[in-house]
Amino acid sequence: MAQALEDNWDGPLEGLVVTRYGHAVPCRSIEIVEAAHPVPDAAGENAAKRMLDLLRDLTEDDLVIALISGGGSALLSAPADGLTLADKQAINRALLTSGAPIGAMNCVRKHLSAVKGGRLGAAAWPAPVLTLAISDVPGDDPAAIASGPTVADPTSLADARNVLARFRIELPAAAEAWLARPQAETPKPGALRLSRSAFRLVAAPQRSLEEAAKIARDCGVTPLILGDDLEGEARQLGAEHGRLARIKLARGELERPFVLLSGGETTVTLRGDGRGGRNVEYLLGLAIALDSAEGIYALACDTDGIDGSEDNAGALCAPDTLARARNLGLDPHAALARNDAYGFFEALGDLVISGPTLTNVNDFRAILAL
Repeated sequence: MAQALEDNWDGPLEGLVVTRYGHAVPCRSIEIVEAAHPVPDAAGENAAKRMLDLLRDLTEDDLVIALISGGGSALLSAPADGLTLADKQAINRALLTSGAPIGAMNCVRKHLSAVKGGRLGAAAWPAPVLTLAISDVPGDDPAAIASGPTVADPTSLADARNVLARFRIELPAAAEAWLARPQAETPKPGALRLSRSAFRLVAAPQRSLEEAAKIARDCGVTPLILGDDLEGEARQLGAEHGRLARIKLARGELERPFVLLSGGETTVTLRGDGRGGRNVEYLLGLAIALDSAEGIYALACDTDGIDGSEDNAGALCAPDTLARARNLGLDPHAALARNDAYGFFEALGDLVISGPTLTNVNDFRAILAL
């Protein structure tokens, strides 16, 4: 996004962008900093603080362009007053393993941050702010993408406390103390300091599914888009989609060959000590539900090229997946119980390793029936 902005901008330009380790591209005027994801690190914290410094003392004659995409909740991490980076890391780890959906996680993150939930945009006042965003969240809610650093936050402190109670997340003492203060509330719709802020969505999950559907039709394959905002436990959604594919194939409800396309962001509740990722866990749940059904193949990947915190984008599934697993002595049910879908598909040689794609429109799943 930074490189594209530079290539299409004729006037004076300076800036700072933070992205995931290994995802930087060369830029001329914009400094690129790499940081950790999904658990924040000192590099991300320092970048967030430097961004706040860049926004100080701006005037109405300045223009701030915010390039926002998925992953910003972890990458742009400046703890609220009294909190430390270690506090933020502990909270983030607890959220990631809780099974909470992305909206609930971001609600908590916003209220514990110095930049999220509209605070970055408010810091630029009175300069106008134009946000160009790539959505990676179900429903493309501007306040949810990267925890909405430049837009008003409709969630409240009470909502954040409810999330913490619902998912039984214990906070460090400093975070508990901060959430008891009125200053912890985020800027709300109608806030003066966000009145000169505009938002434009430049890419979204639905568009990726529509492009995939177009390619399918061009190849003589009947597409059916199940939705771009599917959530829930990864293994359960995979099982549901496996059963759906078998039903549609058996009943002849779609002209063959057909492909079921879907996007969204599932969750994984950690129960074991394996290596996983929501896309491979979805795919393992699907493979078990398909039970070696003939003629059905599937792919599930994160469009940024990284499934969770591993080195793969996702994996592939075929009619012979379970048979090949048995020949290697692999138990798919045991792998699922350990949250070790990565290890399962790695042993089969069926991981998809693409490297950084330099975009992020959430997960992409395709089930092909021949």
